[in-house]
Parts: sequence; C-alpha cells; structure tokens
Amino acid sequence: MSIRLGDTAPDFEADTTEGRIHFHEWLGDGWAVLFSHPKDFTPVCTTELGYMAKIKPEFDRRGVKIIGISVDPVDDHHRWSKDIAETQGTAPNYPMIGDTELKVAKLYDMLPAGAGDSSAGRTPADNATVRNVFVIGPDKKVKLVLVYPMSTGRNFDELLRVIDSMQLTATHSVATPANWNRGDDVIVVNTIPTEEARKRFTKGVTEVKPYLRTTPDPSA
Repeated sequence: MSIRLGDTAPDFEADTTEGRIHFHEWLGDGWAVLFSHPKDFTPVCTTELGYMAKIKPEFDRRGVKIIGISVDPVDDHHRWSKDIAETQGTAPNYPMIGDTELKVAKLYDMLPAGAGDSSAGRTPADNATVRNVFVIGPDKKVKLVLVYPMSTGRNFDELLRVIDSMQLTATHSVATPANWNRGDDVIVVNTIPTEEARKRFTKGVTEVKPYLRTTPDPSA
C-alpha cells in the first residue's frame, strides 16, 4: 500500500528499545514523528540519531513524540546506541523499532512486498528506500512524508519548522508562506472573505492581491 497525506497511519505491534509497543496506543492523542533507517551502524544515520536526541526537548515542547525504526534487531540498536553516544555526544533518548521481518517497512511502503521477510544478510543498499520521515497528527492521519537519499543527512531543524506550521494551521484559518518561521506573518486562507478576515484577525489584514492576504502570526 502507498502512504498518502491524509491517510491513517498504519497500525502495528513491534519490539523497540523501550519494550513492545502497539503503535496507535503509543501515539495516544498527540503528534509524532516516525523516521526510518536502512541499517544499523551506518554513518549518516549515526549523525541523524544523535542530532535528533540532542534536540528532543524541542519536540517535547511542541508535544511531539519521536520514534525511530531500523530493519535490524533491537539488540543491535542497543549496541549502536553506544557508538552514537560516543561519536555524537548524545545517545537516542526515544524508542527505536526493530523491524527484522521487514513488516513495518513494507506496511509503510518503504520496501516492496517482494523484499523478503528477514533483515538478515541485507545490505544498506538493499534497504536504501527505508529513509522516510512521517509526521502523524493527533487524529492519527499522516500529515507529512519526507524521503531522503542515503547520502544526504536529514534536516531536523526544518522538520521542527514544518511542525510549527502544521500545528499553527491546524488551529487557525491561515497558511504559511515560503520560508516561514514562527512569528512571521501568515496568509489568510481564501475561504474567508476579506471583511470577515479583518474582524477575525484583529492584528490587521494586508491585502496584497485579492487572493493573497497576510496577517501577523495569530499565535505570537
């Protein structure tokens, strides 16, 4: 199955570095990030897991849970964690799913159905497509999907920026322009007439074009 924006995030049970989880129960009623890795003890992923651990307080502040996944066993994750702590200064402080039967990777359309049913003997290149980031909302719907090549480390600061936008636009009738950051002006959605917008957004509305109206960040 393919995963599209607005789809319900597929549910599953799996072993993790913090015990067995039922994914939807683990999600609860908040936001979450699921990010995947093709194999343990790979260089780019080592830097990503360490950086994610360093900035986890920023995700906590936004009410966003973090969970990682690699197709290797949980025992390997624990051993890899020591290397991550040594080289990056911070060990993963969030659960890591062990997907040794490739079930979650297939469920989330990161590997084809014919990929087999075991991670044993597979190289990072065999799992090169297991490089996705999924942001899941409180309604358990997929809000964002990012796919990176193995050679390019992911930008988790950008992920925080996008989450800020999605959380803002989920509660206010606005959209965010290119390169928006928290506190910048936002765009009034086109379903709201200008006169109504001026009443709703008391900080003011600027009409650049009839279809392009801006207002100060209503959450600031």
